[in-house]
Amino acid sequence: MTEKASDSEAFSFYLPCDNNCAILETVSKEADRMKKSVYPSRFWPALIIFSLVGQIAWVVENMYFNVFLYKMFNAGASAISTMVAASAVSAALTTIVIGALSDKLGRRRVFICGGYVLWGLTIAAFALLRVDLIGAAFPTAVSVSAVAITLVIVLDCVMTFFGSAANDAAFNAWLTDVTAGGGRGAAEGVNAMMPLLAILVVFGGFMAFDLDKQESWTMIFLIIGAVVLVIGVLGFFLIRESGVRQEENNKYFRNIVYGFRLSVVRKTPLFYLTLAAFAVFSISIQIFMPYLILYYNVSLGMENYVLIMAPAILIAAVVTAAYGRVYDKVGFLRAIVPSLAMLCSGYIVLYCFRQTALVFVGSLLMMCGYLTGMAVFGAMLRDRTPEGKAGMFQGLRIVAQVLIPGVIGPAIGAAVLSNAEMALNSDGTYSFIPNQNIFLAALVAIVCLLPLLWVLVRRERKEENAS
Repeated sequence: MTEKASDSEAFSFYLPCDNNCAILETVSKEADRMKKSVYPSRFWPALIIFSLVGQIAWVVENMYFNVFLYKMFNAGASAISTMVAASAVSAALTTIVIGALSDKLGRRRVFICGGYVLWGLTIAAFALLRVDLIGAAFPTAVSVSAVAITLVIVLDCVMTFFGSAANDAAFNAWLTDVTAGGGRGAAEGVNAMMPLLAILVVFGGFMAFDLDKQESWTMIFLIIGAVVLVIGVLGFFLIRESGVRQEENNKYFRNIVYGFRLSVVRKTPLFYLTLAAFAVFSISIQIFMPYLILYYNVSLGMENYVLIMAPAILIAAVVTAAYGRVYDKVGFLRAIVPSLAMLCSGYIVLYCFRQTALVFVGSLLMMCGYLTGMAVFGAMLRDRTPEGKAGMFQGLRIVAQVLIPGVIGPAIGAAVLSNAEMALNSDGTYSFIPNQNIFLAALVAIVCLLPLLWVLVRRERKEENAS
């Protein structure tokens, strides 16, 4: 990569063009549109690469660790819910602590890059969680599967610590810092499309593996771990420090609790109202997301769900990349309403129909609503974040986006599936079969969000009128 290369050329090397040309064209136009901005050099390549690779790692954890538990150790819905909740707590605490530390030190790059390296190593360590190795290490265990599930949950928390330190705390704070000059919706639109693009990459990559075989999971963990590690090393040469250190950020322990103070809430009420709305939105997503792949594969019997979902993911990714500018042009309310309408429409279609074509339509609507909603909430939160304190407030964002939804959402999903149909496995154990009721529960959560959005919009208009 040379200094003379354009931003769009710089990052086009890292993504295969065969299935992603439409996405790359959209992102390239977005980068060209922002060339006259105050962004540091190599901003767009850094945003694309670190956001994409980070989201690939999170997709593997959020959507496939439960499949790993289910297929390798016959885990039930309660075990999956426990894993998601424990990981959410780890993510929130890490982001609060590391975010405040990065503000105190005025440094983001070392946390991003060093964190990615350690994140990659812990992902690779999952290759050691095999029934044969665990059985040999714990020969007196009554249930090897129970020990394995416990070890997966513990290692998941360790992995989440490094991932959240690098991505949730440092990378997101860095992104907030460098987009302070404007065009935040455009950057957030590109950032928000990465989860869908990551899903596409993961789905496509996983097609090469038989997920019923332990050897496949060993290879998956080693490959993902190596990629994340290499990107971490690359970041030392790609990411430029944002230089946000301020004298008032020197008191570390004061910084940790800064965002939880009542006086701070009074100063920035819109931030906290947006945070509350974002939490309810994310609870809706987490009700069904941990069980989504199992629903496609086990309940609907869609062994080729990757081929069916790939077009929906591509379309949704392009829509999300372009949607960031909608927030910049029309504001929060007019941007979030279409997102929620698409999300609810997707829920209704997925709840009512099981035919492949209609599942595709429902999934497309759901994904478009989910990712565009994430972009709108993300841009709103960044706009309302006090300047110079992005690291401190990243912890609050993770509380709303990960901790609260990660504890409440999967628990609601597990409760909804408590009486789900059971299937007999070849080893004599039973596994639950997810059903469409998870989408109905997710729809109810969005309905509960509407009064909070009304309060948020009234407050926003009041502040605008006052100014």
